[in-house]
Amino acid sequence: MTIVARGSAQVAKDRIISVFIGVFALLWLFPIAWTLWSSFRPYKEIRARGTFSLPERFGMFNYTDAIDRMELPTYLWNSFIITVPAVFLTLLFGSLIAFVVSRYSFKFNVGMLLLFTAGNLLPAQLVFIPVFKMYLNIGDLVGDRRFLFDSPWGVVLIHVAFQMGFATFVLSSYMKTIPKEISESALVDGASVFRHYRSVMLPLLRPPLASLAVLMTTWIYNDFFWALVLMSTDRKRPITSALGRLQGEFITDYNLLAAGAIIAALPTLIVFFILRKQFVSGLTLGSTKG
Repeated sequence: MTIVARGSAQVAKDRIISVFIGVFALLWLFPIAWTLWSSFRPYKEIRARGTFSLPERFGMFNYTDAIDRMELPTYLWNSFIITVPAVFLTLLFGSLIAFVVSRYSFKFNVGMLLLFTAGNLLPAQLVFIPVFKMYLNIGDLVGDRRFLFDSPWGVVLIHVAFQMGFATFVLSSYMKTIPKEISESALVDGASVFRHYRSVMLPLLRPPLASLAVLMTTWIYNDFFWALVLMSTDRKRPITSALGRLQGEFITDYNLLAAGAIIAALPTLIVFFILRKQFVSGLTLGSTKG
């Protein structure tokens, strides 16, 4: 009877948890569904009849208008030349540092890991003035104030600096689950440090690297703050800045803005669907290693 009672109690708990997760999922999806629904309807119709009214006009007109007004190719390319190098350099440097601090023992390896992790915790609003002044000073030293300021590479470097701590922490934690016998075998076979990293460790890091690539792409691609404060030329800024072009002078067409937001979000969704299997395996593999 006791076992039956415990089983019934566990079933009841599982049902409560399932209901809670379902309600939470619906609440999370509701704004997305609302945005998607609004993006296919004219703003005047929703203002007059309400969001949940039956549409008289339903189509892609907001999307075509948003693509034209956002100058999509220009700003999408700006996001591309910022996001791709930033993600690549972050994963490259993060994996190199994680390899060193997790595979080799030296006096300051733990302190180095803590230093990189602590740097990731600094709020951007706290350091943007020193970074802004530093970029101008570097530009003065090389004879061109726009060497880093108002340059995509300046935004790339600040993203690498801020995201590398998190990448290093995740990759070093994952590397510690890999048996050291693998590294010892590579060293016995005469592998150099770089070959040990490239041929032995890097193939084993594909799942966490794919997971981090998805996360970093989302964070860097969606960033608005650094592009705003480190770039003065609007046409050099990423696609998140282009959404400001959809705001009217006296009234904002929120349906048009919804269409623009969905267009801007599509590249990150594409990256996720391409790497979804590696993303899930990267999240779960470390917890199942023995």
